[in-house]
Amino acid sequence: MTFLIQQTLLYAVPLMIVALAGVFAERSGIINLALEGIMIFGAFIGVLFVRIMQGSAWIGAAKAANAYGTLQLFGVLAMLMAAIFGALFSLLLSFASINLRADQTIGGTALNLMAPALALFFIRLIANQNTLYIDGDGPSWFMIKKAMFGYGRTEKMSWLGETFVNKMYLATYICIILFIVLSILLYKTRFGLRLRACGENPQAADSLGINVYHMRYAGTTISGALAGMGGFVYALTTANCTSNGDVAGFGFLALAVMIFGNWKPLNIAGASLLFGLFKCIAAAYSSIDINGDGIYMLKEIGINENVYRMLPYVITLIVLAFTSKSSRAPKAEGIPYDKGQR
Repeated sequence: MTFLIQQTLLYAVPLMIVALAGVFAERSGIINLALEGIMIFGAFIGVLFVRIMQGSAWIGAAKAANAYGTLQLFGVLAMLMAAIFGALFSLLLSFASINLRADQTIGGTALNLMAPALALFFIRLIANQNTLYIDGDGPSWFMIKKAMFGYGRTEKMSWLGETFVNKMYLATYICIILFIVLSILLYKTRFGLRLRACGENPQAADSLGINVYHMRYAGTTISGALAGMGGFVYALTTANCTSNGDVAGFGFLALAVMIFGNWKPLNIAGASLLFGLFKCIAAAYSSIDINGDGIYMLKEIGINENVYRMLPYVITLIVLAFTSKSSRAPKAEGIPYDKGQR
């Protein structure tokens, strides 16, 4: 059960933070279909930053001294770099959608096509291969380990400790905290009210002195930062800190989570856990011991492994088929703002 909970969280948290990225853009009135592409770009930047810093004297000294805190800080810096470049990459969508009034669906699709091409071009340039790897035990640096709390190798923590602390990633909890803080920002602050007003009735917002263009830039930039960070967290926690121009459709799955959650953070969190569970089953069905009795039931049922791999996407289609009619998108999303229109 510990393994199932940990793996579900590892899959659910990137979905959750990227779905929230979509909410920020769409609540401001911009359809961000480029979440997949921004994730790919953020994953590449984060992994590249880790790779560059891996050979530095600072990291070497921290490894030699078992300075876990320093290594964790290094992981946070990689998340920050992925967020910054994700935000910069999203400015292409902002400029096309707001200044040029281009079709937002086409703009997002173009970024989704451009991001893997850019990532693979630079990966080939840097590593002369199609995947950018982190050497050695790099990904394990960013794990929270029981040794940090004074436990020996043979000692065990409590069930809560083993489930939610030992071998979990600090990045997972940073994303959860960010999700809570930004949800409060979106629904309980003046900035959030103005942002949502621009996605519902930008003309009315403008008549009250709110700069619709600035708010839409802000929403899309925050969206890009969160998606870039989510891309690196995905690469770190589920792809063994590698970048290959692909995030297994997590960006599109995050869009489905956002729609299923009706653009509301609490619903999105629940939907992310549901989809995270099925992604966990798809990826590790042969290693899941539900009752702790040494029997891997899902493996012994005899179902073809491809059926498990299809599960998250089949569930997505089923859920969207039943919930899309009741979903209410922001009224002005996807509509270029025209000051003269009433």
